[in-house]
Amino acid sequence: MQKIQAHGFETKDSKVKVLTVDVRQPRTTDVTLVVLQSGICHSDVHQARAEWGGEIFPMVPGHEIVGRVTAVGSGVHKFKVGDVVGVGCMVHSCRSCRQCRHDEEQFCKTHKWTYNSKNEDGTINYGGYSQSMVVDEHFVLAIPAALHKNLAGVAPLLCAGITTFSPIFRHNVKPGTRMAVVGLGGLGHMGVKFGRAFGAHVTMISTSLAKKADATKLGAHAFIASTDADAMKAAADSFDFILNTISAKYDQSAYLNLLDVGGVMCIVGAPPASAFSNFSLIGGRKTIVGSLIGGIAETQQMLNFCADHQIYSEIESIKASEIDTAYDRMVKSDVKYRFVIDGATLGK
Repeated sequence: MQKIQAHGFETKDSKVKVLTVDVRQPRTTDVTLVVLQSGICHSDVHQARAEWGGEIFPMVPGHEIVGRVTAVGSGVHKFKVGDVVGVGCMVHSCRSCRQCRHDEEQFCKTHKWTYNSKNEDGTINYGGYSQSMVVDEHFVLAIPAALHKNLAGVAPLLCAGITTFSPIFRHNVKPGTRMAVVGLGGLGHMGVKFGRAFGAHVTMISTSLAKKADATKLGAHAFIASTDADAMKAAADSFDFILNTISAKYDQSAYLNLLDVGGVMCIVGAPPASAFSNFSLIGGRKTIVGSLIGGIAETQQMLNFCADHQIYSEIESIKASEIDTAYDRMVKSDVKYRFVIDGATLGK
């Protein structure tokens, strides 16, 4: 084992502090990297505060990671020292099951999340709030040179980016598609950007008209306030595809009613509870589906797409000492639209 410095949490009730944690010695297929930028996902808050169950403490969160390679094992073929790379939500899968063979490692029954997970040998995985990481090369992504000018804006692409890119791509959003994005936050703002890049006519649906200006700046063609009953009624049957990022309890039927016949609503938010009427589906042959990040190959495809279209996340850069404040602000939705930790401040 080797020791690294990181920012993390000793218990669910503790504040962030500098920790010394043990990580495995690099293996022949491992890439060692120094962390340059580490995004903060809302799931980091949930897990650090033990709101989902199954948490492992001490915990070092972070799964939106951009780094620079400092060493490679003798069996590494895709990367070399000095490369700028990314690490997303996963660091292990069996590589042999049906899901892995189809490049959908996120559905492998034995996959390991980047942090808050335990390996077969009993070692714990620690995330990107660290000075450095050791990751199997299969789960390391190449950051295209065209994105290097804004690495802080790249980091959230490793979670928020792939979470929204995958369903938009897989549901064949294209020029002429009437698409709505529900919720203007870390996921929703990326949904708008990707929808525009794929050529769709994009409408942002949010709770307040005060967000209309931001939605327009991000690329939305139109805006609907979900609290405006008349506007919601007028929008009935008008969308082919809805990307729903809501993470609070809500009535799904209100949004299903906005779909045209044969329309699809994809859920990427994780609310504690939700409900819909079966008639909301039956009445228009509508579909409600879910989506979970993307596999490694698809994540690389997303990064290449972002390079081609110059797509970045909108971020606020912070120091590691500001993590607690950032968590509190995230709970209040007080961020536009993702916090990213400057790696130079980690573990110090």
